[in-house]
Amino acid sequence: MSQIIFYTIIGLLIIDFIFERFLEFLNSRQWSDQLPDEVKDIYDENEYQKQQAYEKTNFRFSMVSSSFSFTLILLMFLLSGFAFVNNVAVAVSANPIMAALIFFGILMLASDILTTPFSVYDTFVIEERFGFNKTTPKIFVLDKLKGYLLGAIIGGGLLALIVFLYQLTTSNFWIYAWLVITAFSVFMVLFYSNLIVPLFNKQTPLPEGELKTAIEAFASKVGFKLDNIYVIDGSKRSTKANAYFTGFGAKKRIVLYDTLINDMTINELVAVLAHEIGHYKKHHVIWSLLIGILQTGVTLFLFSLFVGSPHLSAALGVNKPSFHIGLIAFGILYSPISMITGLFMNIYSRKNEYQADAFAAEHFSATELASALKKLSVKNLSNLRPHPLYVFFHYSHPTLLQRLQALKQL
Repeated sequence: MSQIIFYTIIGLLIIDFIFERFLEFLNSRQWSDQLPDEVKDIYDENEYQKQQAYEKTNFRFSMVSSSFSFTLILLMFLLSGFAFVNNVAVAVSANPIMAALIFFGILMLASDILTTPFSVYDTFVIEERFGFNKTTPKIFVLDKLKGYLLGAIIGGGLLALIVFLYQLTTSNFWIYAWLVITAFSVFMVLFYSNLIVPLFNKQTPLPEGELKTAIEAFASKVGFKLDNIYVIDGSKRSTKANAYFTGFGAKKRIVLYDTLINDMTINELVAVLAHEIGHYKKHHVIWSLLIGILQTGVTLFLFSLFVGSPHLSAALGVNKPSFHIGLIAFGILYSPISMITGLFMNIYSRKNEYQADAFAAEHFSATELASALKKLSVKNLSNLRPHPLYVFFHYSHPTLLQRLQALKQL
C-alpha cells in the first residue's frame, strides 16, 4: 500500500507540473502584435509592445523557476529527503510538537534560501527592466527577516497548537483545529490591516480634500458608513497600483495605493472605490469567509481520517507515523480535490467581480470605472489576452476585455 501511495504522489506531482506548463504554453500562443480595439485610446503601440515583452519575459522566467521548484520537490520524494529531515527533527527533540516545528522550520528555511535567487532576479532584474521596481536591497532583506519572524510566531504558533490538539484528542482533533483556524481567520480579516500591514508599509488616513469629499459623498449616497480610508505607500516597493477592501462592521477599511492616487482622476478613483464598496454591499467579504471556513473544515476532517496512517508515513520512508509526515503526504494526495475547490472559488470570485463592477456602474459611472480599469491594466502591464483555459483555472478576476465588455452592455 505504501508503494502505491508513493507512486501516486509522484504521479500527481508530474501531472500537475505538465498541466501547468501546458496552460502557460497556451497563454504564450495568445501573443499578438495587434493592439485590441478596446484599449487603443490608452495604449500606444510602444506601450503595448512593452507589455508583450513583459509577458514573454515572465513566461520564460516562470518556466525556469517552476522547473527548478518541481525538481527540488521531486528529489525530496525520490531521495527520501523528508525522511532525512524527519530524522534530524526527531534527533533534536522527541516531543511531537517540537519535532513538527523543527521539521517544517528546516523545510521552509531551506526552500526559501534555495528560491531566493529567483526572487532577487525577478525583483531586481525583470521588474527593474520594465520600470516597476522601487524595492531597495535593504527593504528586500528586511521583508525577508520580517517574513521569517511572522512565520515563526504565527505559523509556528498555529502549528504547535494544532499538533497539541491532535496529541490530546487524536481522531476528533479536526473539530478543535477547525475552531482555532476559524477564530484566527476572523481575527485576521478584522485586524490584518491594523497589525500586519504596518510591519511592511506605512498607512496614513486619506487627507482632507476634494478626493476625500467625493468619496464620502458617494459612500453617503449608497448608505455605506465609511470612517476608515487609508493611503498605503506601495510606491516604496513598486510602481504598480492597486486598491482593496478589508474587514467588516466597525473594522471595515478601504486602502488606496499612493501609486493609484497619483495616476487617476478623482472620478476614476471614486469609481474604483464604488467597486470595492460593491463587494461589501453584496456581502462578498462575509460569504467568501464562510466558504473558506467550510472548506477548511472539510479538509481537516479528511486529513483526520488519514493523518495517523502508517502507510502515509511509510510512503515517505518513515517507519513511525507522525503528524508532520502525514501532513506532507496528505497535502499532495489532496491536491486534485484542492484544484476542484479552487476552480469553484475562482468562478465564484469572477462572478463577484462582475457584480461589484455592476454596482459601481449603477450607482456611479460605468465609463469612469472602465477608464480606471484600463489605466490599471496599462500601469501594471497586465496580460490583455490570456488563454480562456488559463483564465478558467487561475484567474480570480475576469480579464480586462471581459470586464470592459460587461460594462459596455450595462
